[in-house]
Amino acid sequence: MNAPDPKLPEHEAIYKKIRNMILFGEVQPGQAVTILGLKDAVGAGVTPVREAIRRLTAEGALETLGNRRICVPHASPERVDEIYFARLTLEPKMTELAASRVSEADISELAALDDAVTAAIAKGDVEGYLEHNYRFHFRLYDFADTPILRQIARSLWLRVGPSLRVVCGRFGTSNLPDKHSETLRALRKGEPVAAARAIEEDIQQGLDLMRQSLGLEA
Repeated sequence: MNAPDPKLPEHEAIYKKIRNMILFGEVQPGQAVTILGLKDAVGAGVTPVREAIRRLTAEGALETLGNRRICVPHASPERVDEIYFARLTLEPKMTELAASRVSEADISELAALDDAVTAAIAKGDVEGYLEHNYRFHFRLYDFADTPILRQIARSLWLRVGPSLRVVCGRFGTSNLPDKHSETLRALRKGEPVAAARAIEEDIQQGLDLMRQSLGLEA
């Protein structure tokens, strides 16, 4: 694990490190986590790790069980459908708003992030795919300037990240959703509706794979 970001307060840096472990699937669905285990994993003290667990539990990324046990929740069919319903509602709208505001420099930044996604897919790098895919989406959503919607979207991604790692392992990176090139093409043409549609299709592909993984093919 990398050292905490020195530019952030310790508690925030530790929170981000543990959040990313969940977001990018380093912790498996159903896997129990402990303060001591996370403390060793991120090289931090008990207090900031306990605070991070509290925040992540409130965000739905962790779940409290009996006997003070904490784990990453399993993605039930009902949970998956609810998460993706919300994502399909929020993220295309943020994309449409972002598309009306991005500059050429912004689009170039997004293209560089997409290049990293493409490289990870080509190498079969699941962790790299998950990280760069996340960064592409949320950099795009930054340009929408809708911080409340962005926060909700990030919470949704946190709830599904570990299960996406399982899906990636099952189907391989060559089958993972990537409608970013279509999104970038629409951004360059100044077509907000087309950009939103591309992101909607990207999310829908992810839902289809998740449902296949759960044995819920249509």
